[in-house]
Parts: sequence; C-alpha cells; structure tokens
Amino acid sequence: MAGAVSGWAAALEASPRRLLSPSRLLRDAIQYAEHGVALTRDGAQIAANKSPELKNLPGAYASIFERAGRPMVEGERFRQPALAASLRRLASEGLGTFYNGPLATMIASDLEALGSPLTAADFAEHLADRSEPLSVDISGARLFNTAPPTQGLASLLILALFDRIPADKPESFSHLHGLVEATKQAFLVRDTHVGDPAWMNLNPQSLLDDSDALDKMAARIESHRALPWPRSPSAGDTTWFGVIDNEGRTVSAIQSTYFEFGSGLVLPRSGIVWQNRGSSFRLSRGGWNALEPRRKPFHTLTPGLARFQDGRVMTYGTMGGEGQPQTQGAIFSRYARFGMPLQQAITAPRWLLGRAWGDASTSLKLEDRFDPELYEALRKAGHEVELVGPFTSQMGHAGAIVRHPDGLLEGACDPRSDGCVAAW
Repeated sequence: MAGAVSGWAAALEASPRRLLSPSRLLRDAIQYAEHGVALTRDGAQIAANKSPELKNLPGAYASIFERAGRPMVEGERFRQPALAASLRRLASEGLGTFYNGPLATMIASDLEALGSPLTAADFAEHLADRSEPLSVDISGARLFNTAPPTQGLASLLILALFDRIPADKPESFSHLHGLVEATKQAFLVRDTHVGDPAWMNLNPQSLLDDSDALDKMAARIESHRALPWPRSPSAGDTTWFGVIDNEGRTVSAIQSTYFEFGSGLVLPRSGIVWQNRGSSFRLSRGGWNALEPRRKPFHTLTPGLARFQDGRVMTYGTMGGEGQPQTQGAIFSRYARFGMPLQQAITAPRWLLGRAWGDASTSLKLEDRFDPELYEALRKAGHEVELVGPFTSQMGHAGAIVRHPDGLLEGACDPRSDGCVAAW
C-alpha cells in the first residue's frame, strides 16, 4: 500500500501549530502538475533509458510520459493534468480521501484493471504508524534515523562503528577503508534482522545503546584487510529533502517509488505512478522479510538528523537505495569528524559498496577523483576496486542543512543532482 499521503496527514496532524492547510500545501504541486515543468537533464536521461521497458506496459505510461510518441527531452514541458486533478481532490476533500472516498475507489479500480491484487478494502484499512526514531551517541553529537522496517539502523551503526576506529584525515585509506568495513558490519546486521518491526527478534535501539556490543562489532574491523563481500543489491528512485525554519524546527524526509517509475504502472484516471516497495519481500517462506499478509517490507529510506553538543542541528540525506547509509557516512564524517565545509563534504568524491543500478558487479566503486595511490592501497587490502566517472548519479543525490547556535542556516546540495538550496 502506498503510504506517502497518510504520512503527510500524520505529519500535519502532529505539527504543534497547523499553520498551513492541505490546500495551501498542495497548491504549488497542483500548479506544476497542471501547467508543467521543464524536464531536467536527469529526468530526460532516465526517461530515455527506461522507455523500452515501460512504453508498452498496460496503463497510462506512454500517454503521459511519451505523448509525442517518444521519450521527452531535456527542457521539454512536462504536464500531468490527471495528477493535478487528483491533487485538487486531496486539497478540497482532505488527505484521507486517498484511502476512503471516491478517489480511493477510483485508484483501486484502476489497479484492479491493471492486475493488482490491491482492493478498496485494503485502502480503507491503511493507517500510518508514528514511531520514535532510532538514535546513537558518537563523539560530539547524537544521531537520529528512522526505525525499521527502514535501514536507518545501518546508517547509525556505520557512524557509531567508524567513531570507534582510527582515521587520520578525509579521503585517506583509513577513512575510506574504515567506513567501507563499518558498512559491511552494519549490513550484516541489517540483512539478518531488519524488516517489519512486529516480526523482528532484535531490538535495534537496545543494540545502539549497548556500547560493549558496538565495541565488539568495531573490533571485527581489520585495519588493513577487507572482509570479502559478495552480496545482493537494492535499486531505487528516491528523493530526499530537508527543511529548517526560523524557529529551528527541523525536518529530514524521503519519498520514493523505489524503482525508476515504481512498478511501471501509471494509473490512467488519477495519473499516479504506483510504487513497487513490495518487491523487497523475499518469496521464501518464513524469515525476517518474507512475503506475508499485513506485513511491511524492508526498505532503504533513511533520512538523517544530528544534534551536536555545541548546539548545531543538521538534517541530511540522499537517494540511492543501498548507497543511502554509505553516502550519509561519507558526508557526516567529512563534516563532523574532519571539519570539511558542508558543500565540500557533499561535492567531494564518493564511493559505493555493492551493485549499482543496471550493473552486475558487487565491487567497491569509487569516483575517479581520488588520489590514485588510494585505489592501489584499497586493492592491496583486498577490496575489489572499480573506477567510475567523476560525478555519477549512482553515488546518490545528497543534501544537507545545518542550523548554527546563533540561528545561521547553512545549506548544501549535490552537483550530481538537479537539487538546489532555497531560502525565503
């Protein structure tokens, strides 16, 4: 079940002062959907790459995304009138109409016609859960991330383990090797335990609070030897955004359809691109992430927050599926541990352990802007190193905002993306 709209409603309800109505919050989105936006470079590239796979699928993909009989190109105006009409209904009838009401009935009917097992009853039963974030203390800061079924635990473990091992300077062997090996230890926990919290045997917050357990995990990291690492990947099509207002209220949020264009099913009457997070389930019976009724799939969305002991507050995150906690580790360690300026911490070259989208290899991929001596040092330690382009989207589209104790707001966005920093 798509939970984004219920999440919006829950967040609005939890706001201490509901200053803006749903109609105001959706006004700009309606405007852009109805009148169009100029297609970005990345959007055009994705549309071209996915066209052979999606243009002949049932549903409205071709009629919405290829109206001229071809993939749209950069700069072309992209309009979504059916989606604009759906957003108008949410604005006028309330966000709950996505799950109970004529809009829900229409969406369920279109899904049924396209072969989905989801019914109007499934929509009516859906509720958004409100859970406490996970947190962990490291040197100088307390970190926060999302609880299961997300991989927020992995993001926090990476930084907690890296905090326990020596690293002399950014972009050094000890920096990259340490974070990559911390990632492996964190992913071993994630891939053994993390799924629907109602089915988990591990208490993730208890693990994060157990300094002895974290010390033992960090002790498994060898300073000059890589743990062998063949494993299966995740893909993703995700957007992170962060906001800090003049009173210090801070948001770190991620929305995602999972794969590019989600399931590939575009609903003709509502214009909605239906997600495919259910593909994260395992088809084998039993276990931590098995496909069963009323069970939530594991997913990769991990918006991060940090509260520093000196009074700074940081919201940060990225798209990138498997790479989200890795990119968070790179950015946060550069900024917080090594004192890099925020924009430099995001612009600097990055790496990805595991398979990238459309790739069969499970190597350690590094952008080709590092010192060449680093690549050789990593190979000697046992890492399977693969070089990629200098600014590649497979390393994520990251962003961050920091609020300083005096109220100064500092933002940074990723040159690998179409994102921006905006202030008003």
